[in-house]
Parts: sequence; structure tokens; C-alpha cells
Amino acid sequence: MAPSGKKGLLERLEAGEIVIGDGGFVFALEKRGYVKAGPWTPEAAAEHPEAVRQLHREFLRAGSDVMQTFTFYASDDKLENRGNNLTFTGAQINEAACDLAREVANEGNALVAGGVSQTPSYLSCKSETEVKAIFKKQLDVFVKKDVDFLIAEYFEHVEEAEWAVQSLKATGKPVAANLCIGPEGDMHGVSPGDCAVRLVKAGADIVGVNCHFDPMTCVKTVKMMKEGVEKAGLKAHYMVQPLAYHTPDCNCQGFIDLPEFPFGLEPRILTRWDMHKYAREAYNVGIRYIGGCCGFEPYHIRAVAEELATERGSLPAASEKHGMWGAGLEMHTKPWVRARARRHYWESLKPASGRPDCPSMSHPDSWGVTKGHADLMQQKEATTQDQLKPLFEKAQCQ
Repeated sequence: MAPSGKKGLLERLEAGEIVIGDGGFVFALEKRGYVKAGPWTPEAAAEHPEAVRQLHREFLRAGSDVMQTFTFYASDDKLENRGNNLTFTGAQINEAACDLAREVANEGNALVAGGVSQTPSYLSCKSETEVKAIFKKQLDVFVKKDVDFLIAEYFEHVEEAEWAVQSLKATGKPVAANLCIGPEGDMHGVSPGDCAVRLVKAGADIVGVNCHFDPMTCVKTVKMMKEGVEKAGLKAHYMVQPLAYHTPDCNCQGFIDLPEFPFGLEPRILTRWDMHKYAREAYNVGIRYIGGCCGFEPYHIRAVAEELATERGSLPAASEKHGMWGAGLEMHTKPWVRARARRHYWESLKPASGRPDCPSMSHPDSWGVTKGHADLMQQKEATTQDQLKPLFEKAQCQ
């Protein structure tokens, strides 16, 4: 059992249950005015707890089985990066995030997951010891707050993810590990299968991917991870928490390379009906922890829960206000809208963007910058105009 007295994550997965994750807090709260784009740090957990609490509640109502602490980029080195001067300490933010997640989890049958993510220290070529010390500061809070399990997520390099898993495993709690990679592998070209094997050997109980790519690309990548683990004679559970954006034109860096990132992505948002297809595909390839990342709103998670309602044996509370496959439209005033109250209509629809002058695909930036590159070296001081000038010039030449 989990410390909360509920059935734990591994118990649920080993019983064949489907675990539905939550969605994307960083993007959702940025749109609502509680997170600053650029640093993307989660001080809102301490600064505006009511906003974080409400989003947790909406995901719980939509069907989420996990309340993930809003601790993305809550490592001390990230919180103080490039002039990001905050009035809260890393410990205060992490503790507040744990308390909010537990408060809402206790309103249902949800578990609490404490999360760590990639660090500026690793990108700046700090040592394994130094990077692990960063993780430990967050882990000390998660252990103190007795979260139910731990997630290492949003890692572009499998090496840093291994270090994170090793640190998380030392707590004795179940460990999930997500890379933000696609079918091409991590930023040094390590294949998804090999990445997964390394993470399992490092101690991960669950492996998968999150962020950077659309749902079908992420499912494909996790399938490759699963095949690699099985070929190596190892065992693991699998999870996927993708973007809610279509990314067929991305390269190995994912949506960060798209010219629309981060303020022009709305035309790419998946519909709720796209989410039905994603949930079914993830389930069919053997993934049992299914959630979302950036762009995922509660209605997206509700769609996942509705698609898998038969397997799960129930619908989420939010479905009380949502007719399956548009059934509620039977009550609409206009007859042509009532005619859309059917599954075939929504499954067959090819939504228009309403933007006649816009292309359907973009040309991603491909700067080839990764760990060790001078442009990725992190600093506490704010970025200067002298540092920005060559970046602007380079961008104009792309």
C-alpha cells in the first residue's frame, strides 16, 4: 500500500489497472497568469496556491489518478537561473507543491507523485556529484512530505536521467522515469530502446516519455522502449505523457524548435476526439500509465478517461456534464447542430484552422545546441543585450 493508505502505483499497475495521469500545469498556469514563460518555474505553488489547487481539482474531476506535485523546474539552480529572482526558496516551493497535491489527492482516490526534471547544472557540464546534490534537495522534501512515488521527467539526455533515477531510488519509493525524446532518441543519439534499458538498470520501475512530441509520436517512442527492454530480458511498466499539440514537423528537439513555440501553438491543439484515439493506441501497445504534459487541459484527460471507461469500469465525475461522443448536442436549439450528436461525425471530422494564409507545417529551427555548447552554459545573472544580439542575428540568418 502507498503511505496514504491507498493502493500504491505498482500495485495498481501489476494488477493490470490503467492509471491516468494529469495534464500540463506549466502551460495551463502560464495562460492563466500564474507562471512566467521563459523560466517556466513553479513558484505559483507558494505564491498563488489557490490557482494550483484549482487545477489539481479539475484534473481529479476529469479522471486523473495521480496528482503530480507542481515542482517542474523547482531545482535550486533553475530557480535562480538567468536573473530569475524569486521571493520563495526552493524548499518552500517544493513543500507547498507537496501539500497542495496531497490535499486534492485526498479528495479522491489519487496518489501523489513528487517530480524532478533536468537541471541547468547538467547542461553546464557540472559533475555527477553536483547534479545529484541538486536532486537531493528536492528529494529531501518529497521524503519529508511522504509522497507516494517519484517521477524523473523531462530529460533530454539519458545520462542525466540515470543520475536522477539513482537518486530517486535511494529513497525506497517507486520510481518512474520519463525522457522528452522521440523515435530518434536522446540528444546524443541514444536510441529509445537503449535509453529504456539504461533507465531500468538504473532502478526505474516505470519508463516512458513526456513532453516535446505529440501523442502518437510519443506512443511510438514508448513502444520502441518497450521492445528494447523486452529484448534485453528486463521487466518494467510503461507510461506516456505527451504534448497536446500536433508535431509532425518536429525534429529530434521536439516542439521547442518550432517557430510557434511557445506563444503561437494554439492552432496545433488536439481535439478531445484526437485524445480518444491517443488513449486507445497507448492502451493497445501495452502502456498502462497514460497522461499528458504541456497543452493538456482537464477536458483532454476526461477524453482519455472516457475512451478507457470500459476497461476502468467507471466514468470520471466530469463526464456528468459531457455527453459521450457529443450526445449532449441532442438538446441543442439548432437542428444542424443536433445532427452532430453522433460518434461518426466527430471521428470523421477534419477540423479547419480558419487561417487561410497559414501553412499546415512549419520549418523548425535546428541550431544543434546541446549539453556543453557555450550558448547553453547557465548563469545566475540576467541575460544581457550583448548576449542576445548574436542570437538575434543568428535567428535572422535561419
